[in-house]
Amino acid sequence: MSWTVTSLVLPLVLLCTWRLQEGAQACTCGPAHPQTAFCQADVVIKAKVLARNDVVGLDEPIMYDLKQTKMFKGPDWEVDAIYTTAFCGVTLTKGVQYLITGRLAPDGSLHAIVCDFIVPWDSLTASQKVNLVERYEKGCDCQITLCHAAPCKSSSPAECLWTDFLASWGSREQARHFACVRRSDGSCAWIRGAPSPKNAVRNIKGG
Repeated sequence: MSWTVTSLVLPLVLLCTWRLQEGAQACTCGPAHPQTAFCQADVVIKAKVLARNDVVGLDEPIMYDLKQTKMFKGPDWEVDAIYTTAFCGVTLTKGVQYLITGRLAPDGSLHAIVCDFIVPWDSLTASQKVNLVERYEKGCDCQITLCHAAPCKSSSPAECLWTDFLASWGSREQARHFACVRRSDGSCAWIRGAPSPKNAVRNIKGG
């Protein structure tokens, strides 16, 4: 199954592992909750794509110029570009605003591949947008575990079972609307992200 950035309208994150295959570098991706991508990323921003700088060879990095409009997680400086590759890289559309997660290189540049969570901003639910501001980071010390088949059993009070794949394909309620956060007793639980009337909406809009 082939994934493109514009097809990732469902709130699934593709986290990547790399392997060498027949002398070439290949990537395989498995599903992960958006909160997992947030917590594992070096950078999480909302940004508009301004331009693409084409390259000659497949080994050369592709650079997209960005206009950062909101930073949810990352460095002290404004991110103005993202680097990817022709192989296993992302394809972004000029003029579109995205939620972008990625990793920082030693030189401070932002890099991403197709397995990172990069989706058009307008494809996110209102709950996801609020969770980006209010809840994902607070739950980074919780463990989200994918449940492939019933019955599922939690192995720790600090674990949230992700059961979206046991439901119908179109629902994805936990990915679309919930965050796993730590409660006062130290355990972790799913909490639905509902927009608050003032602060959350203002913070989401950013620049």
